[in-house]
Amino acid sequence: MMGSREEERLLEDGTIKNESLGPYTGDGSVDIHGSPVLRHNTGNWRACPFILRAVCCERMAYYGISTNLVTYLTKILHEGNASAAQIVTTWQGTCCLTPLLGALLADAYWGRYWTIAAFSAVYFIGMGVLPLSTLVSAFKPPSCAGSICPFASPAQYASFFFGIYLIALGAGTIKVCVYSFGVDQFDDTSPTERMKKSSFFNWLYFSNNIGACVSSMLLVWIQDNAGWALGFGISTVFMVIAIGSFFSGTVRYRFQKPGGSPLTRMCQVIVASVRKLNVKVPYDSSLLFEVPDQNSAIPGSRKLEHTDEFTFLDKAATVSDFDAKSSNFSDPWKLCTVTQVEELKILFRVFPIWATLIVLSIVYCQIFSTFIEQGMTLDTRLGSFTIPPASLSIFVMISVIFLVPIYDLIFVPIAWKCTGHERGFSELQRMRIGLFVSLFSLAAAALVEIRRLEIARANHLVYNTFTLVPMSIFWQIPQYFLVGAAEVFTYIGQTEFFYDQSPDAMRSLYSALSLLISALGYYLNSFILTIVIAVTKKGGSPGWIPDNLNEGHLNYFFWLLAGLSLLNLVVYVACAGRYKCKKVVSR
Repeated sequence: MMGSREEERLLEDGTIKNESLGPYTGDGSVDIHGSPVLRHNTGNWRACPFILRAVCCERMAYYGISTNLVTYLTKILHEGNASAAQIVTTWQGTCCLTPLLGALLADAYWGRYWTIAAFSAVYFIGMGVLPLSTLVSAFKPPSCAGSICPFASPAQYASFFFGIYLIALGAGTIKVCVYSFGVDQFDDTSPTERMKKSSFFNWLYFSNNIGACVSSMLLVWIQDNAGWALGFGISTVFMVIAIGSFFSGTVRYRFQKPGGSPLTRMCQVIVASVRKLNVKVPYDSSLLFEVPDQNSAIPGSRKLEHTDEFTFLDKAATVSDFDAKSSNFSDPWKLCTVTQVEELKILFRVFPIWATLIVLSIVYCQIFSTFIEQGMTLDTRLGSFTIPPASLSIFVMISVIFLVPIYDLIFVPIAWKCTGHERGFSELQRMRIGLFVSLFSLAAAALVEIRRLEIARANHLVYNTFTLVPMSIFWQIPQYFLVGAAEVFTYIGQTEFFYDQSPDAMRSLYSALSLLISALGYYLNSFILTIVIAVTKKGGSPGWIPDNLNEGHLNYFFWLLAGLSLLNLVVYVACAGRYKCKKVVSR
């Protein structure tokens, strides 16, 4: 089993002791029938293989659609380049926003398992519509007649958009829930299971990239060479396998009860605090209101310890004279528990860390934009083969697939001996390393661009837009590989961080916030590009990123992003140094 070597190592060195815990889990998890769940035959790595296989196959299905979507739009639906790019960008943005819907439904009402069940059906219907749109004549646009390409009919557009937006709804919703559901299989009250949880995050990301890598190589080739119906059909089959794998592990899963709407609870804290604007918070935090039961008043959530930050919010948990006289302690719009107040405090504490991670998403955006544009000007030949510039993004996935096992099996034990931390590094340290590595990716891209411009000038190609610069595209590999290395540290670290720091009843919401970083990275990258183009084109200059890159200075743009990333790293280190981790009340 994965994680067994780490467990044996820590037991031998005395970092953890043999546990004498009860037969049931201590984190409030239950089985599918709502009964307390036994520790020895559920969850842990007994349940995770079902989830990891499902994630891998689902990513194959998803990337089988998304990777080549722009090609389908231009070649089959006969959209223009600009229109196709806009459609794909809007769709990808929707995929990044739908996790918020899934998080709210899972945390408040349905729980993660049943949310996955409901939206798996939505996902499958969307996947099934796309092959039909390429087979049924009424939904299939006519082929081009020479240079004349007729536009798709409203029915053809409707069937296509119906399919891809059902996929967006299903993919985003399932992704945020399945990640949190996978980590739910590890009991935080057990030191050995808590240690294994960190390993799960690594292998989760590994499975994600295996699926993406296989899909990007195999399904894209099938779509281009064997037909879209077959390519979309295989993606649908992968989705069926993913659904089957996930639900086949049901009897081994541990479930967390939904705790009600987190947005409502946060609003209650704010309203109760404002109502008690003139009430003084007691110096002794033990006088603040909390239910006497072992569990908190929030279903499925453990009690949280009081912290001294954002003390204004403590007014919501202060028992006023009116509260004491009326003995009305059941209205959360007037009086909240310490745990409920701490839920909102944690969100405020996490926000600066969350904001500083957006810049890495801007770096990641370059592999889909400026890195490709740079590659399009280089020599793409490999013997008798021509390498599509966009295909170099596979080196990001290869980097992740290569580095995750090395990190988990080799790097963590070595780092543990140096730091004494059971995971090698804390999540905050791990993210800091990733942000630092991302600087070298931008520096590598800038150096490649400097050399490319030198060769272009030496060969008198500055004003020649048709001749490729005689410099191999494989010089770009280091910048792609370093982006993947930064992912291994930061993206996996942030997923683990947001799960660990989230209150028990808000874990899906925090996972959605982690995924929302990617959406904001796309939007902020677009904003920065707009500003750079507008400023650098003043006075008749071609600007840093003109249509003919030989006339521009793309290297300046990379150095600008590197400078922003360095400044962001400084801010991140300051925020991480002040961060206080969540503490759960011991039972």
